[in-house]
Amino acid sequence: MHLAKIKTPQGIPGVAIVEGNRVRPLQLNGSGYSTLSDLLFSGNAKTLALKLVSDEAYSISDVKILAPVDQQEVWAAGVTYKRSQVARMEESESAASHYDKVYSADRPELFFKGTAARMVHPGEPVRVRIDSEWSVPEPEFTLVLDPNMQIVGYTIGNDMSARDIEGENPLYLPQAKVYKQCCSLGPYVWIPDEELDLANTHVNLSIVRDQQEVFAGETTLDQLHRKLTDLAKWLGKENEFPHGAMLLTGTGVVPDDDFTLENDDAVTISITNIGTLQNPVVKG
Repeated sequence: MHLAKIKTPQGIPGVAIVEGNRVRPLQLNGSGYSTLSDLLFSGNAKTLALKLVSDEAYSISDVKILAPVDQQEVWAAGVTYKRSQVARMEESESAASHYDKVYSADRPELFFKGTAARMVHPGEPVRVRIDSEWSVPEPEFTLVLDPNMQIVGYTIGNDMSARDIEGENPLYLPQAKVYKQCCSLGPYVWIPDEELDLANTHVNLSIVRDQQEVFAGETTLDQLHRKLTDLAKWLGKENEFPHGAMLLTGTGVVPDDDFTLENDDAVTISITNIGTLQNPVVKG
């Protein structure tokens, strides 16, 4: 099942089931549930959604799909794929050994990415910092976590990263990662019927410039060095998330070192069973 936050053609915000090109809003008034998170954290989101779905339906082209985040904090994990480890070591000679160690360490790298206010809706611009000359998108399989750090769904994340700022000094990581329009989420939350097939879950990244594809890359979820449940467990250690959390799980697709995003580029991230997240790029 795919659930989404939407705005109807009349501009009314809501939650809906997405079935192919059809969007079916849920009737939440009087149900005791008011947000997408309420449904996801209920323990029986699929049953509730089917119970609350209305007879009304829209074409997906007629509604606005919103980032599927309410009050959750958004976090990210780093150096969870071998390709990411290599890239981080290449961008920072002084910190190369640290990235090598964190890849194999029991404790993962976890960092705060932002609150809902910084999350960009599907189709809206992600940003390259004006003071960065080397920035890339990072396509990431993203966990939707309830307040108990249980995985209740999955979505797509675009973790924008200023590689030059981070490479200059690892202590600059928050500036390289956390700024306005630094992340996009969506388009849907996928609630699977069965266990994930890691080897057949593909993460694809395409970047188009002036109507020409200038980068394309792919990985699969079985290349992830860590277990998804372990990442969630580490995030919850000695911490509290009363509104739940979104956790981007790292990237295994990194453009070459001579590539950087430019103004008006278009970034497309597709993940098996979830869908496609598209965002234009702005700089300055």
